[in-house]
Amino acid sequence: MKVCVVGASGKLGRYMVQHCLDRDYEVVCVCREKSIDKLAEFGDRITIVPGQTDDREVIGRAVAGCDGVLTVLMPRGVKGYSTGTAEAVLAAAEPGARLIFSCGWHISRDGKDVYPRMLKLQVAVFGPIARLLRFADLDDQVEACDRIFASDTEWTVVRGSDLEEGPSEGLPVWSRHVGDPILESNRTRRIDFALFMVAALTGDDLVREAPAITSRQSESAKAHQPPAS
Repeated sequence: MKVCVVGASGKLGRYMVQHCLDRDYEVVCVCREKSIDKLAEFGDRITIVPGQTDDREVIGRAVAGCDGVLTVLMPRGVKGYSTGTAEAVLAAAEPGARLIFSCGWHISRDGKDVYPRMLKLQVAVFGPIARLLRFADLDDQVEACDRIFASDTEWTVVRGSDLEEGPSEGLPVWSRHVGDPILESNRTRRIDFALFMVAALTGDDLVREAPAITSRQSESAKAHQPPAS
């Protein structure tokens, strides 16, 4: 399988690159030119296409011939970076390619998510501050996901809970809606968020789904996931 990782130089991106290489996938990486050094650990095992992830020409070259595209939707700045990135991937990807996007729990596909009070407070308070400082725009990530949801591509939007570093705790559990008791612990190892993204490339049950995830080893997951058969 040939896979493109869009936003490969960040922490989540580098974990995804490693998971793909562990599966012997051919990997193409997109990152800003100034961040190429962050991918040095992978040596000549990857192909790097430098450039902005919302640049359609860059994305077009990177995803050509790819069976899957793993995209980190970063709401960087206030100029529609996430939306531009999503649109570039949707437009350039090969027909039938699996397109996996990352975002946070604050994204809702159908409005049926029930959010913890703390998460609603964080979005309400820090969202406007981040936009005022021109650091990030959460609404841009919402718009990006709305465009993904409306597309007829083979997409999956993986919605991560609060992320932490540490050794893998296995493939996260998921639910269609935030508010499901299995997600209550609201924590996922970043390495496992990446693992879920990569696993979704071959997960037919996740096509056109927006799974909200949490650690398999979290208290809520242990309490509510069904016993192994």
